[in-house]
Amino acid sequence: MMQLNPKSIFHYISYLQYPLLLIAIFYVLEPILQGFEYPWLSINKALIFMGIGISFSTLQDTHKTQNNFSKKVWENPKKGKFFLILMGMTMLFFLIVGIIGLYAAEEAILKEISLGTIVLGIGYMSLWKSAMEMFEYHRKD
Repeated sequence: MMQLNPKSIFHYISYLQYPLLLIAIFYVLEPILQGFEYPWLSINKALIFMGIGISFSTLQDTHKTQNNFSKKVWENPKKGKFFLILMGMTMLFFLIVGIIGLYAAEEAILKEISLGTIVLGIGYMSLWKSAMEMFEYHRKD
């Protein structure tokens, strides 16, 4: 019988990222399929499901790389630092835009999209933390 430790349980839970990201793709495509009647509601839901899906992806084991591309990035100190900076800037962008929109927007739909943007920023924050761990474990210098 296979024995599960907490680390492998989280690894298996991380596979929930795929259905969550598929749901996000559905909401991205929904306005196209519905004739663009209410695209803002779909965009907000897509942002939320993307953020949650990205958060679930960070439950994977950071001691292993997922593919050769990520292995090449995280083994190289220059590439790794570049991607960490890029990810950090992306995370800050989503969080700052979301927070500004939440407090500065007057329309309710913009406030909703701002909440979705904040959820995506939080998802990127957890991805950034996992990327830092992967860089720490895999860099060759």
